[in-house]
Amino acid sequence: MHWLYNLAFNVGLFFSAPYYFFRMWRRGAWREGFTQRFGRYDARIKQAVTNSHVIWLHGVSVGEARIVIPLVEALERRVPNAKLVVSTTTSTGMAVLRENLPTHVSKIYYPIDRRKWVYRALATIRPEMMVLVEAEIWPNFLRRCHRRGTPVTLVNARVSDRSFRRYRRAKALFGPIFATLKGVGAQNESDVSKLIEIGCRPEAIEVTGAVKYDTSSVPERVPVDTAHLFRQCGFPEQATLLVGGSIHPGEEQILAKVFQNLRSTFPHLRLVLVPRHAERSAFVGRELEALGVSHRFRSHLMPNSTDANPEPVDCLVVNSTGELRAFYQAADLVFIGKSFASKGGQNPIEPASYGKPTLFGPHMANFQAICDALLAEHAALQVANEEELEATIEELLKNNRKRQEMGYQAKKVVHQQLGALERTADLIIESLENPEFYVARGSGIA
Repeated sequence: MHWLYNLAFNVGLFFSAPYYFFRMWRRGAWREGFTQRFGRYDARIKQAVTNSHVIWLHGVSVGEARIVIPLVEALERRVPNAKLVVSTTTSTGMAVLRENLPTHVSKIYYPIDRRKWVYRALATIRPEMMVLVEAEIWPNFLRRCHRRGTPVTLVNARVSDRSFRRYRRAKALFGPIFATLKGVGAQNESDVSKLIEIGCRPEAIEVTGAVKYDTSSVPERVPVDTAHLFRQCGFPEQATLLVGGSIHPGEEQILAKVFQNLRSTFPHLRLVLVPRHAERSAFVGRELEALGVSHRFRSHLMPNSTDANPEPVDCLVVNSTGELRAFYQAADLVFIGKSFASKGGQNPIEPASYGKPTLFGPHMANFQAICDALLAEHAALQVANEEELEATIEELLKNNRKRQEMGYQAKKVVHQQLGALERTADLIIESLENPEFYVARGSGIA
């Protein structure tokens, strides 16, 4: 079965490489670290890991990188002698790691899962422990870890219905790989049975909770002065802000139309759109222009501008990365993107942690347990379509007390779920082969 995977992977890589290279080029900042994707790391990285007890943590993109950041801090307190290496797959994930982690933590790109490149990467980094965040399962990489005797722990694990079906269909390939995992930290009880069915050993699984509840309260290293940005857009001081976070294709049109329909009733309403992928921002701008919604791009705003009378616009398009949380914090009402796009939704914890009334569409399968917790406590609202979204937003804009109650309940839900970060750090340490190597002399593992 594994030889068939390698054959299919190589063929798929050959045909898909131009498309993925184009996406990297469009996102920018692709040159730096490009060869790391083929397992080639420079002398600086090699020197940093030489004669070290390396723990390698991997988070595929921005969301997972934000989990890795506080996890690194928790591990450094417990195992100060460990050398932590953190990897990601995307340039946006790398930007988040570089902005939020200290220089002594090595940051690299995860190798493409071609056997030769994986072998080269592992031979260079030589990890004594591999930590995967959520469900980044690549057969060649994990098979090689197993053969090298490198224990692998999967943390913050969740299995969406879509992923579950995929892993179950290919259980002949993935089942033996899941069985090699030393530890598995599941987000909730509902994922445990799925993890067992796709091959994880029951004794390796522990319900640690969703780390994203803990990471939602971690302050940004680089604060964003949203009030100053809104002034540059000509938003009134008493503006009511509807923020669309991590929106996907088609959702900018839905939110823009809802905004237009409600604007006459609520003249202080303003729109903030944050595309999931910043390279889509130009397209979002064209869509807004076609609909007659005036807008300004985040990248065109000057941090030290003193223009007291800017030309007012209806919408701010945030074409930057790593700033979504700041706009959630400034919002009066939040819509979670990817939830009308039939792709599983985005994380609703961050706006909930700020006490913001939050809405999302019918497709939130990737965060189902979190959504269920919010909905059960009336801390969020789920809508079926554009018409229901407009009616719900209108109702909330008319009812300030209901918005406040939703926000209070949202913060309460988040507070009740805290503690997963510490439990996850404990699970990782328990999975170490020789934990005493990582602790400073004379200290114990906390």
